[in-house]
Amino acid sequence: MLSPARKPTLYFIGVTTAQSSIMGVFPAWARHLGLVDAEIRGVDLPLHADPAEYRRLVAFLKDDPLSLGALVTTHKIDIFDAAGDLFDVVDPLAELTREISCISKREGRLVCHAKDPIASGLALESFLGPDFFARTGAAVFAMGAGGSSIAITWYLMRRSRGQNVPSRIVVSNRSPARLDLLRDIHARIDSAVPVDYVLTPAPGDNDAVLARLPARSLVINATGLGKDAPGSPLTGAAAWPDGAIAWDLNYRGDLVFLEQARSRQAVHGLRIEDGWTYFLHGWTQVIAEVFGIDLPSQGPGFDALSHIARDSGGVRRA
Repeated sequence: MLSPARKPTLYFIGVTTAQSSIMGVFPAWARHLGLVDAEIRGVDLPLHADPAEYRRLVAFLKDDPLSLGALVTTHKIDIFDAAGDLFDVVDPLAELTREISCISKREGRLVCHAKDPIASGLALESFLGPDFFARTGAAVFAMGAGGSSIAITWYLMRRSRGQNVPSRIVVSNRSPARLDLLRDIHARIDSAVPVDYVLTPAPGDNDAVLARLPARSLVINATGLGKDAPGSPLTGAAAWPDGAIAWDLNYRGDLVFLEQARSRQAVHGLRIEDGWTYFLHGWTQVIAEVFGIDLPSQGPGFDALSHIARDSGGVRRA
């Protein structure tokens, strides 16, 4: 049971929060940003916890005056499903994606946000460069149909991006329910990008999808494997398309997916990206919302936050 906060407190709701770099990074960021006395608390819940646990947690955040908000990882969809009715305000992206990655308070009202579509877009643009899909005709293969894949596919498939959209999006998952949810969400997005929803109960099933992708495709580990649980959604025998980009949304853990990509990097000319930049954008977007401050998403100000993070316990493996 959580005890009432005695200082302005930001919560981190996840699975193994004590292992995250943010526990060392946030105090240094708070000093840099002038967030006097602000602190961070981790809340660990098992994967797909009892809905009653999610409801108790949200009710606590709503009622405790100095509990200002939270960043949610892993449990984004489950919290929305279990406790969405407890929020006074649901932002449009949270309503569309049916996930909660940020909880904040405004004028006594509890607000839920989906910040991942913004954070994932910022991270993608930082390493893809301008007009990547328009130039290459690349596809996207996202393994895992949870909140991160919802956010990333929303960002990439919108008709407002013009020609700079993937030639095809493939999303795989080990169970059908999340694929069905993703299909329903995509049906409400103005998009002409074809999407395949593939049931892949075994890593070899993902290998088969990977082998069919065109050159330079973006391949994403959005499963949590390598951080929340050991392993990779691929086998070591997976055949990569030439020039593909391997993006692991994790930056810590055993990172087997990235090790698999590195083993084929020279042969196939792969580019490899871990989740460090995504981590930075995800947290800065939430901190800005919870504490009601403006934070830069690029330029010298963002670079300063990145340097502080690395110097304060952030560990980047790329």
